[in-house]
Amino acid sequence: MKLIREIAQQALNTGYLTVEAEEKLRIMLRNKYELEDLEAFIDLQQATMIGIVKQESRELFVASKNS
Repeated sequence: MKLIREIAQQALNTGYLTVEAEEKLRIMLRNKYELEDLEAFIDLQQATMIGIVKQESRELFVASKNS
């Protein structure tokens, strides 16, 4: 299984967080992880809050509300 920091970095590189990656992060955050993983997750959270990274789950939610 990938590390939290690897999933976060992939999302930061592509500018997109898939539903699958988001679910993997939820599962991984329930277990022990290193400080570097926490820092990468925080960076990802900040990037999503300011719009650098888009979340597929949010796009699907908005689309479902508009249909």
